[in-house]
Amino acid sequence: MRAALEEARRGGEAGEVPIGAVVVVDGAVVARAHNAPIRLADPTAHAEVLALRAAARERGNYRLPEATVYVTVEPCAMCCGALLQARVRRLVYGARDPKAGAVESLHRLLDDPRLNHRVAVTGGVLADECGRLVSRFFAGRR
Repeated sequence: MRAALEEARRGGEAGEVPIGAVVVVDGAVVARAHNAPIRLADPTAHAEVLALRAAARERGNYRLPEATVYVTVEPCAMCCGALLQARVRRLVYGARDPKAGAVESLHRLLDDPRLNHRVAVTGGVLADECGRLVSRFFAGRR
């Protein structure tokens, strides 16, 4: 999670919402990213999606069944969809997102029995630190 926080800080310094993600396989970070929809002019350029794309390229496969994704904020519905499509084994996230979180806050997409894959989830890891980073970012914008 510390590596994901580092990515989030990089994103915040670039003027993006400070959310970071890393993909870990066999104990090694294979990809990392932070939010970049402004820089890339791409509404899908969330940290999770960018990290999954990089990990898939690195591994040579769009499916990442051995991967754990660490992200600083609870993923939205789009990012949950990407985690499911990649067949990620596990998600570890920091702060909950009561406005857009699709893991536990608004929806429970990653353990929905109607879908063809489930992702193991651990939430609340370094939640205060992850949440403060986002809160400070938005407070500075007001």
